[in-house]
Amino acid sequence: MARRTVMVFTAVSAASALLAAGWTAPEPAAAAVWRPAVMAALGDSISAGFNACGWYVSCTSRSWSAGDHEQVRSHYLRLLARDGAVEGHNVNLAVPGATSADLAGQVARAVARRADYVTVLVGAQDACVAEERKMTPVAVYRERVAAALRKLKEGRPGARVFVAGIPDVKRLWRVGKGNAAARAVWAVGRICPVMLARPLSTAPADRARRDRVRARVAAYNRALAEVCAAYGPSCRSDGGAVFGYRFTLEQVSGWDFFHPNAAGQRQLARLTSAAAREWFAEPAGEPAARR
Repeated sequence: MARRTVMVFTAVSAASALLAAGWTAPEPAAAAVWRPAVMAALGDSISAGFNACGWYVSCTSRSWSAGDHEQVRSHYLRLLARDGAVEGHNVNLAVPGATSADLAGQVARAVARRADYVTVLVGAQDACVAEERKMTPVAVYRERVAAALRKLKEGRPGARVFVAGIPDVKRLWRVGKGNAAARAVWAVGRICPVMLARPLSTAPADRARRDRVRARVAAYNRALAEVCAAYGPSCRSDGGAVFGYRFTLEQVSGWDFFHPNAAGQRQLARLTSAAAREWFAEPAGEPAARR
């Protein structure tokens, strides 16, 4: 006990001497300011803006994520309004027809481009197949997305990620099944047949099929949210906003009655940006050296 008293007395005496000599404790280190210089859109035809401004082409300018069309108010334009460092560095790596199996390759390209902000929207094509048995299993989907995000964290540890949910494809069936043009396009183009085949059928088997496909998409969205949460505070998800939104035919391309048109892309940008609002409002700070 006596030895402990001497040690405490000595420590107090040393601290008093330092203070008397004018020493002050150092200020805590300031938190690093996030200043994205490159953003990348990853995923499938939705993020590529497919059919949003032309016939069966990718309209990247209308992308909810990396588009630069002022009417869409994309994530890129919201970042640009925050800080001009990202100007002209909006990279769209999304590919029409991509599935979760393609995400790791897109991440590798985003890392090579030194992306500081990445958006992910993938999964519609994992579900929109010819037969139910060909849909990607939920566990496989989850692991593919998790593995891709691990690659991103390894390659760009300071990057932030936004994970958008997959729209409710059964909602698309519900609003389009009464439209003769939509039914014709779905049939001729074999668009998402697992959901949209026999759109007017009320047979129990067809009703059950649509419910199962919707449930699979909902499960993908839960997996996305779980993977994002495991990634840490540098990841945000939309909290179910995209899946829960009631899209109308006026927000869907008239060429395929499946992909969002410019109005639909604008709505996607609004729904998703709400979940990352604080990122777009952060002060930018001083420019950082390009890594």
